[in-house]
Amino acid sequence: MVTSNDPPHPPSNWNVPNAITIVRILLAPVFLWMLLTDDGADGALRWAAALLFILAIATDGIDGMIARKHNLVTDLGKLLDPIADKILTGGALVGLSIIGELPWWVTIIILVREIGITVFRFVMLRDRVIPASPSGKLKTIAQSVALSLALLPLWLLFGDEVMHWVNTVAMSIAVALTVYSGLEYLLAARRHGSSTPAHE
Repeated sequence: MVTSNDPPHPPSNWNVPNAITIVRILLAPVFLWMLLTDDGADGALRWAAALLFILAIATDGIDGMIARKHNLVTDLGKLLDPIADKILTGGALVGLSIIGELPWWVTIIILVREIGITVFRFVMLRDRVIPASPSGKLKTIAQSVALSLALLPLWLLFGDEVMHWVNTVAMSIAVALTVYSGLEYLLAARRHGSSTPAHE
């Protein structure tokens, strides 16, 4: 018999939000294979890869929303969610650099920030929580938009010059926010001796 004084049972790790996160991780290598197999030919595989990336990255907000709404937040979910994001965005960055459509220095800057902050979060700040900053949320949106634009071969529809300008501006914003939000995160961690973010 459960009484009002009994502690609530923790949600099971086998739930819908975690399943969505795991599917996002599994989609990453499929997306990368499509992108590399197309190899800049802008064929059906390129369109499929871009659409799969957009679908997968969109689930990031969906799994978190479901978890919070139905009290299904788990430690496993907190661990897997940022890993899934890094695998997906990292795959897109590396894939675009391999096929020569994104400078390697852009990929390296973003990956160093993302991996560095994630490791710092899990190793150094395990017992602290820093509130998610607006710049961190904007960074995530900017990266998703910039990578989606870079992956979609929209130059076939609007021309190389227009899309080169659009993609350059979008990726520049993403890189700037990535660096800024990373520095802001480290400064916030230093200031708040005992408080930190669930998300960068």
